[in-house]
Amino acid sequence: QVQLVESGGGLVQAGGSLRLSCAASGFSFSSYGMGWFRQVPGKERLFVAAISRSGGSPYYAEFVKGRFTISRDNAKNTVYLQMNSLKPEDTAVYYCAATGKYLSNRYEDYNYWGQGTQVTVSS
Repeated sequence: QVQLVESGGGLVQAGGSLRLSCAASGFSFSSYGMGWFRQVPGKERLFVAAISRSGGSPYYAEFVKGRFTISRDNAKNTVYLQMNSLKPEDTAVYYCAATGKYLSNRYEDYNYWGQGTQVTVSS
């Protein structure tokens, strides 16, 4: 069955870095665009970053541009999110997701979702 399993979350001080990973299985990973979203309790899930099937065309939300980098390794069926210069407002559960679209920042375009990994940034 389809699985997306995130890892790499945790507690970090403001200004620090974390690297999230998302291991995919059960579908043709290289045929899907991949994205990262985040959500805090009581609020909607927000787009963070996306990357096309080949690994080109990375696309970021304004609030992470210059700080976060999305990448993927199709040989390992894994997508990454390198997060630098973290801020307390980056605290959220981070989800990876797969879309049949080339690239999308829309929640409704994503077909498969992981269970999420908690990122907490202390001030």
